[in-house]
Amino acid sequence: MATTIEARSDVFAALTAAVGPDALVRDADELRYYSQDVFSDGALALAVFRPTDKAMLARGIAAATAQGIAVVPRGGGMSYTGGYLADQPGALLIDTGAMNRILDINEEDMTVTVEAGCTWAQLHQALKPRRLRTLAWGTLSGIRATVGGGMSQNGVFWGAAGGTVVDAALCFEVVLADGRILSTGGDFFRPFGPDITGLFAADCGALGVKATITLKLVRDGAAFAYGSFAFPDAAAYFGAMSEIAREGLASENFGFDPYLQAQRVKRDSLTKDAKSLVNMMKAQGSVLKALKEGAKVVAAGRAFLDDVPFSLHLIAEGRHQSAVDADMMAIEAIAVRHGGKPIENTIPKILRANPFPPVNSMVGPGGERWVPVHGLLPHSRLVEGWNRIQALFADERAAMEAQGIAAGAMLAAVSRQTCLIEPVFFWPDALEPIHCRSIEPDHLAKLGRFPPNPEAHALVARLRSDIIGIFRDLDAAHLQVARAYPLAAASDDAAWGLLRAIKRAVDPDNLMNPGSLGL
Repeated sequence: MATTIEARSDVFAALTAAVGPDALVRDADELRYYSQDVFSDGALALAVFRPTDKAMLARGIAAATAQGIAVVPRGGGMSYTGGYLADQPGALLIDTGAMNRILDINEEDMTVTVEAGCTWAQLHQALKPRRLRTLAWGTLSGIRATVGGGMSQNGVFWGAAGGTVVDAALCFEVVLADGRILSTGGDFFRPFGPDITGLFAADCGALGVKATITLKLVRDGAAFAYGSFAFPDAAAYFGAMSEIAREGLASENFGFDPYLQAQRVKRDSLTKDAKSLVNMMKAQGSVLKALKEGAKVVAAGRAFLDDVPFSLHLIAEGRHQSAVDADMMAIEAIAVRHGGKPIENTIPKILRANPFPPVNSMVGPGGERWVPVHGLLPHSRLVEGWNRIQALFADERAAMEAQGIAAGAMLAAVSRQTCLIEPVFFWPDALEPIHCRSIEPDHLAKLGRFPPNPEAHALVARLRSDIIGIFRDLDAAHLQVARAYPLAAASDDAAWGLLRAIKRAVDPDNLMNPGSLGL
């Protein structure tokens, strides 16, 4: 069917009539770029559709589905779970990047409305002068990752004490398969009756394409305290991270295992980026404090991470410095009680001052390929999950070493109930266009290059699958479900049946990102 569709000139005639020729991209190199994510190549798209507003988005979707063409939405392209990779060739890939306006900032009602292609960094810059931010305010890739992508895939990092990014949403405007624009609810309260916004949250575009998003606003912190601690082993680390999370003492609570920490040390010095240092100093609130904190960062360099096994990094924020200092004292007491040792707090300072850095870390420090896999677990299962993953790596050590594959992990608290374990793989392999177009050119020029390594890539894929199986045994939850994580197997049978029925109701011909979520 796909070959027949691709050959039909009337498909492009219908699309062009609906949206105009300038909104459609058919260049072969562009199609290849848009048909791959950070880890995988997908089926080649028929064309890329770049709408400029929700009316054009609706017209294009209606024209495509009327011709039997599947439509697949793409945000900033930072996914690694196949979220926008079509299962079959000939789909219309929707790039929402031109729909990037901030439509309304309502300081009285504490809401903001944006188009789906607005990035988290763009939104942060618009809100910061007003001392506002959204409840959860993006992932570390927010310089490229979009709000619409976050609402579709879900994600977490900044503002994790307030939940994942979809918890910040009040309502969406969603384009359905037939081109209708559906509003999911009120723009100041969620939910009024059953949570329709929640239904379209984290749907990976399987139910519709988000056009606009209205988010809750909160006041940005006026006072901050930072802490970093070294721990001798995973059990001590998890014990401290979990207790701090349960007490609600930190807005961000994250860290690294020994290998991932060593990778960070190999990267450029944290003090090398003058902009990062200047911004960090400005964030301290006074010239004298800025100078003192800047001097500490310069003096620390990278040496403070030498011989540190597990490192935990925390930010406490609030209205009054005395209050956040007291919270950090309580955090330190918890860390020390679990065997932690205070170290220089450079990492949380730099990250908070520059929350959306360039995405250079999407490859290894030597130009290696990189991909994560993750699971969300309750505090009670963290150590078991960690130990099982380490046992897998021990069993596979010879095969991994033969292919030059190494693995580390980022570990983070997501809420008072939940923490994230995110193993990360590095291996020698050729970079793809998505890497070369996302990384800063001067950084890319410094990286080594490797030939294609399909054997290593296949082994990484199998190891990721094995880790997902471990997480499944522990009843883990996942972000970015897309095509990587087993939603059906994790769902109650009646709930899965209900989701399938909803899919049939809003997308009877299964043309909205077919295969995503397992639908």
